[in-house]
Amino acid sequence: MKIITTNRKAFHDYVIDSTIETGIVLAGDEVKSLRAGLVNLSGSFATIHGGELYITNCYIGPYSHAYMKAAEEYTRRSRKLLVHRAELVKLAGELSRRGITLVPLKVYLNEKGRIKVELGRARHKKMAERKEELRERDIEREMRREGKQQHG
Repeated sequence: MKIITTNRKAFHDYVIDSTIETGIVLAGDEVKSLRAGLVNLSGSFATIHGGELYITNCYIGPYSHAYMKAAEEYTRRSRKLLVHRAELVKLAGELSRRGITLVPLKVYLNEKGRIKVELGRARHKKMAERKEELRERDIEREMRREGKQQHG
């Protein structure tokens, strides 16, 4: 598995409950753009429209050697995500609950060379949760620093 990009901001802003692997429907040169790493997941999310799952606001840059240059609105268009019907029904039920969001966590190539999107079932972190996380990280950093000073 080769990771193309990750959405680090998602782990900062959300509490991730579970993940799901989906395929993505792309136009011809978008595959080469993704392989070149011209993708940004920050600010993107997944929604269900008409019984199908779509990723919205995901930036895939235009491929430099493409025959026709893509317009700016084409780079952030909604793209269909491929999931099994049973998973889609389960996701629809979870999304109907208040506060649950589907956030793309990473885009990667699987072992067969197919581009996959990992979605996280997430809820927004409250300010207190963020502060607690920062506090724990600071304590951990101090412990490591003290441990190095004792051994050094």
